[in-house]
Amino acid sequence: MKFALPRKLAALTTFALAALTPLGSVSAQSLFSEQTLPQDNFVAVASPFARGYTLIVMEQIAGRQNCWNEIGSSPIVIDPLWETFDFTGSCRRYRDSNGYSIRIDGQDYGLDYLLSVVPRGDELALIGQPRVGVQGGEILIARTNGLTNGVLELQLEPNWQFTRRAYDGQGLGHIYFSRIQGTAGGGGNNGGGSTVFGDIAGDIYRSEIEQAVQIGFIAGFPEDNTFRPLASLTREQLVSIVYEAIDSLDDINLPSAGAPTTSPFPDVPTNRWSAAKIQWARDNDIVSGYLTGTFRPTQNVTRAELIAVMKKAAQFVKNQRGQAPTLETTQNARSFSDISNHWANQTIQEMSSYCGIATPLNETGNRFDPDSASRRNYAAAAMLRMLNCVE
Repeated sequence: MKFALPRKLAALTTFALAALTPLGSVSAQSLFSEQTLPQDNFVAVASPFARGYTLIVMEQIAGRQNCWNEIGSSPIVIDPLWETFDFTGSCRRYRDSNGYSIRIDGQDYGLDYLLSVVPRGDELALIGQPRVGVQGGEILIARTNGLTNGVLELQLEPNWQFTRRAYDGQGLGHIYFSRIQGTAGGGGNNGGGSTVFGDIAGDIYRSEIEQAVQIGFIAGFPEDNTFRPLASLTREQLVSIVYEAIDSLDDINLPSAGAPTTSPFPDVPTNRWSAAKIQWARDNDIVSGYLTGTFRPTQNVTRAELIAVMKKAAQFVKNQRGQAPTLETTQNARSFSDISNHWANQTIQEMSSYCGIATPLNETGNRFDPDSASRRNYAAAAMLRMLNCVE
């Protein structure tokens, strides 16, 4: 028997993260701080109640009688031992908003968001629901990763943790579901942190952008905490995205992206931030230069070029795994009205049948618009689909 296992990283989610705007929580931020906690001593559970579920957070006091057992994996069923004995001195239980709330990047959101356990398909989700008058969407915090009868563990999403509210350095009887908000520059890896961008709230690729940022192969802009989804993607930014995405695969080991000893192209000096990644992409036939011998790193990538690079990247992964480079058809190819005489016609059609990587402009109609500049939102989505397909 044991108590809470270390928090598992849940599968990537399509839930939307809110663009948070603290209202009444500013005063709480100035009053309270938070203390880190041993995560194994805590568990959040969805406990059946009436026709739904209620949230309970349990704390195991170290060295005392076990407060719960865990059974299974997806979902994890919690055997609530605290119901079988006087748990005073062994367990602490937090059952409502007086005992727990949300904290993000050092900011309290208890006055802005309510915590609720709700059904989502074949699992339960712990979400923050905005109170009346608060602008923003739901915040996904934890999931059960399956559904069955009984009390189920709510497994925290990546970068969420339990912390304790503190005042003047003293811990209080209040637990935070706390997340540290991660941001990084627009072209590189942000270390897998989650982030919130106010400028993607209505974007058709919002959920895929958030998943891409979570993996870490693309990021936002820390100076104003935006993603800039409609901004054009440059050739060197695309190379960086491909490198970081492939490097995120557990079974693929890419060379370090340190400065190369020689310039990969005349217009890409060794001290350029993207030089090593461009050299890697050139050496592995993922990108090439122009007839003039240049690479033009700051030139915008067209949608057709993006798809061509996606195909090369997928084939590289398959080659690294010792597999044939053929990309299997996973769905019917799309019929586009504007690519019949285009150089990338066959590639675009092929990649539309490979996990829907190639799709119509803005996901509507039947135009691919191959020669228009690829935007950051579609680039994030296409790269994510490629990763999912090779996985």
